[in-house]
Amino acid sequence: MTYPWWSLLPFVAMLACIALLPIIPKTSHWWEKESSQLSVALVLGMPTTIWMFMKAGTGPLISTGVEYVQFIALLFALFVVSGGIHLAGDIKATPRNNTIFLAIGGLLASFIGTTGAAMLLIRPLLETNKERKHRVHTVLFTIFIVANCGGILTPLGDPPLFLGYLHGVPFSWTFALWKEWLFTLALLLLTYYSIDRVRYASEDTTSIEADDREIKPLRLHGAINLLFFAIIILSVAFAPSWDGEALAEGHVHSWTGFVPWREIIMLTVAGLSYKLSDKKVRFEENAFTWAPIMEVATLFIGIFATMAPALRYLEQIAPSLPLTRMTYFVFTGGLSSILDNAPTYMTFFEMAKASGGEGTLVAGVPEYYLIPISLGAVFCGAITYIGNGPNFMVKSVAESDGVPMPSFGRYIGYAFTLLVPVLAAMAMIFVGESWLVRGLGIALALGLAFLSLVRIRRAGLDEAVADSSGSAQESGAPRQEEQ
Repeated sequence: MTYPWWSLLPFVAMLACIALLPIIPKTSHWWEKESSQLSVALVLGMPTTIWMFMKAGTGPLISTGVEYVQFIALLFALFVVSGGIHLAGDIKATPRNNTIFLAIGGLLASFIGTTGAAMLLIRPLLETNKERKHRVHTVLFTIFIVANCGGILTPLGDPPLFLGYLHGVPFSWTFALWKEWLFTLALLLLTYYSIDRVRYASEDTTSIEADDREIKPLRLHGAINLLFFAIIILSVAFAPSWDGEALAEGHVHSWTGFVPWREIIMLTVAGLSYKLSDKKVRFEENAFTWAPIMEVATLFIGIFATMAPALRYLEQIAPSLPLTRMTYFVFTGGLSSILDNAPTYMTFFEMAKASGGEGTLVAGVPEYYLIPISLGAVFCGAITYIGNGPNFMVKSVAESDGVPMPSFGRYIGYAFTLLVPVLAAMAMIFVGESWLVRGLGIALALGLAFLSLVRIRRAGLDEAVADSSGSAQESGAPRQEEQ
């Protein structure tokens, strides 16, 4: 069965609406309404679904519907459970403490999801830094590290990886990406620490003294939700669920194959979390609302519906494209930064499966290609506000706390200055196919590390000058009184 090139158009239109309507002044307010988003999803999705039914029957519709339910069920469960847990307190906003915050978030992101980790940590991080005047860079690196790059180690971490899991990628396969994860996070954390040292040294004395006075021990509210997180992780790893392709082809013969055990467990856990969690923690401390998950669920109706023919067309043309490990990373990452990273991942996942290749196959995809596809989709979602769902959520929370977040264009500028060089070094070292490229990646990484050390040295000198000036003023005060 052949799919024409124009079967891509509904999918491209859907992604263009997601990318452009929120930032066009005349449509931004209209787009904020759930009814508007649903209208766009249905206007593009329903005709595409009808056309697919007439062309291919019920099979693609069943498999796509199953994937949608499984995808939203996981996001919904993680969203509800993370909304019931809150880290309260206010510690000193030193560069060391802030860097530890981000490192913990980068680890948690792989196990409670980038959305869960970002929403858990952004408020206490803002509370800790509320006395400081320079806070924008801390929010930017929260998006880079916690809301994106930290989520590469498990299918729970980021929606693209969960879609891969639903298509047969083993749950533990992404653990093999720990070297890329560790390299990227280590270099980003070093970069952040060096910048925060410079910013901290430039803070006025009043802000630092106020920060030193306002100390409250960290306390975890809603700890029962840690148990719920654990249950979700275990259910994703071990509980059976629908097999969309088997259902579509009529190959399910036992009643157990018709029961989505994994989704039942996750939704039950979400219900228990909502029922048993402290309402003050959820609705006052976390300012919990249903709007973010409703937006995701609504938009992905259109994405999944329009993605079905687009993926099949790309499968057809994949063998004729000049794709290499590096171009897979660049194409997947580039599109993930300006579109949603989940459908972008699936697009190149199917293309790599169709193009074939030698070596180990993972869910029918050459591992040689699946690695750069996964890295590009997860890491590069941080390059723009629209690359990954948590990006806008973190931005919104920060702005509500008085942080003057950069515009869409300025954010991209910061990302290309602070994030993209790190990702380029990672890609050249771990994705590059020649020793020359790897050598250039190592040189770039060393250059970035050296630049960070220069910043740290400069901050140390500034602090020493400030301390000596303060000491001179203090020693001079008694002499002035004696006169």
